[in-house]
Amino acid sequence: MNTTGRTGEPEVANGQLVVRAAGPCSETGSAGIQLLLRCPVPRAVADNGARLTFADCTLQLLPAERGQVLLTVTTAKLSLTSAELQPLMLRPVNVDAPLRALVAGAVAHVVSAGPRLDPCGLAHHLLGLAELVLRTALRVELDRAGSLAGRRREALGYMCAHLPEPALNADQVADALFISRRRLYQLFDDGRGVAERIKGLRVDRAKALLADPAQAALGIAEVARACGFTSAAHFSRTFRAATGVSPRDFRDHALGQ
Repeated sequence: MNTTGRTGEPEVANGQLVVRAAGPCSETGSAGIQLLLRCPVPRAVADNGARLTFADCTLQLLPAERGQVLLTVTTAKLSLTSAELQPLMLRPVNVDAPLRALVAGAVAHVVSAGPRLDPCGLAHHLLGLAELVLRTALRVELDRAGSLAGRRREALGYMCAHLPEPALNADQVADALFISRRRLYQLFDDGRGVAERIKGLRVDRAKALLADPAQAALGIAEVARACGFTSAAHFSRTFRAATGVSPRDFRDHALGQ
């Protein structure tokens, strides 16, 4: 969780990056973004703080914030679009040690040698640094999101394969995927619990069976068992609550009877 430091800027944990929208950061009034990163800037540099301002970017070292770097850049100067940056916005992203060290070294050199460097070239250097940090963090975040999506598909696949088992629950799914129950719930962060998701999958399977002419000979109790409901009465109550009609009425309508 971010807190606010004595400078008024939010603090970030060691090794994390926070990206957020910023007001106009150039004379043209173009919108910008801020990269807030804590990295191991040498204490002799970090303790004094610094602020370097150019037309399209600003670099700040926040004093007394233990190596907190704030880099503001004009969005139009980046090759990344706002849509591409969205996965990074307002969520802490872990930054690997090699990138933190590279940023820390670059910032320390810029602050130390800045007055003797060409301002235009220095501005391009900082924009490139921002691009490097954003693209690397974005790749990590997209890889993480892809991994979550893969695990989510695994969990859903297991649920569907075991729907006929009335005892199917979150603990069974978590054990099958070799993850904790808490981690399983993190895979589905849309506000629906795992039990509700299993119930929804059961109702969906029941609807498919009831609407299939090839399964018309199945009784309501048999459909209930095939979908993992403990009884026909439980199935009918659950189905009506989800669809507004009884299983029999749903079948009659679907089959045109």
